[in-house]
Amino acid sequence: MSQDIHIEVRDLQLAYGDFLIQQNLNFSIRRGEVFVIMGGSGCGKTTALRSIMGLKSPAAGEVLINGNSVWDMDPAAREQVKRNMGVMFQQGALWSSLTLAENIALPLQMFSDNSSADIAEICALKLSLVGLAGFEDYYPSEISGGMHKRAGLARAMALDPDILCFDEPSAGLDPLSSKLLDDLIMALRDSLGTTVIVVTHELASIFAIADNAVFLDATAKTQLAVGKPGELRDECANFTVRNFLTRGAAGNDA
Repeated sequence: MSQDIHIEVRDLQLAYGDFLIQQNLNFSIRRGEVFVIMGGSGCGKTTALRSIMGLKSPAAGEVLINGNSVWDMDPAAREQVKRNMGVMFQQGALWSSLTLAENIALPLQMFSDNSSADIAEICALKLSLVGLAGFEDYYPSEISGGMHKRAGLARAMALDPDILCFDEPSAGLDPLSSKLLDDLIMALRDSLGTTVIVVTHELASIFAIADNAVFLDATAKTQLAVGKPGELRDECANFTVRNFLTRGAAGNDA
């Protein structure tokens, strides 16, 4: 895996009007790694992801992708950066009136010059990559929750993005389906070399997939730690971080 910096967050401050969400966020995401934005409910994880993706302008600070400041770009350049990102939303966000293949075809029809035959072939390939070969003509209502998530992932990969973003990918899944999705994320990262950003508070997923992580805190309104989750659990000097990563067992530390 290449170790160059793909995404850099510098002194990022996030707010809705006068309401401060997070401040002084500083971390880097290396090309080809799985990076987790973690923390308790309401700490601003999704807001941070939206700012990285070019969807939520920061109150201050910078997000750099390949060394270029996303929020200093003109809107057309920012749109091009956003097209190099694939997003799997928490609930999959598939169009219920379209088949799985038609859902995946949408971004290809909007942003590529591929022929209809090529698009159909790409849709079949993307579904195959997520274990849904042969499900092209199924509607979202005809598949399980886990399959729904995988179909959402297939659509996120439609344009072969450099960066894949996941917002609470395991939400609503049973433990086995969640593990299978984690395994799929890792397999795709390993085979495609894509940089992956995951927002989650699910510890099993954090320890299974994260190369590195940042911990955001709702009370302090800033990051409390950056590093490998296992090392943060065992060695982090901050009690809040250790307590989160040990399901409250840090209070029993001698």
